[in-house]
Amino acid sequence: MSSFVAIDFETAAYSRASACALGMVHVRDRQIVEEKTLLIRPPSREFVFTYIHGLSWTDVQYQPTFAGHWNTIAEFIHRGDFLVAHNAGFDRGVMGGCCERYDLPKPVLPFVCTVQLARRLWDIRPTKLPDVCRYHGIDLKHHDAASDSRACAKIVIAAEEDGWAY
Repeated sequence: MSSFVAIDFETAAYSRASACALGMVHVRDRQIVEEKTLLIRPPSREFVFTYIHGLSWTDVQYQPTFAGHWNTIAEFIHRGDFLVAHNAGFDRGVMGGCCERYDLPKPVLPFVCTVQLARRLWDIRPTKLPDVCRYHGIDLKHHDAASDSRACAKIVIAAEEDGWAY
């Protein structure tokens, strides 16, 4: 059985280093064993995507920066053998952008993309997170980091139950 961590970033603006929230879900042997959600103060007060996720500068202004959360993030994500994200290129890019911004080591864990997994395993199209969740009957509050990361975890659990293995 696998052990993995599903992640989901929300960003404040177009910069890859503008993470303002991170949801993380650790799964071991097809069971969610721990969840953590962090609010993150981005390097700038600019919030372009409040209309998507509902977060604004006032929600995060007194929160730690990505660097301030780094020990917690690094310890949590390394509980898994791999990372999972929906449209993993985005989340990998945000992780990398934040690490570069604060001169932190980029995680070397491999990523599994639940978009690609859903297309390959179940031929789901379109493959937006709400579509895949609807297909599997997974509750979702889209663009909420905790809900999105939990949904990604449940998608991989469903894939494992259908015979997929990392």
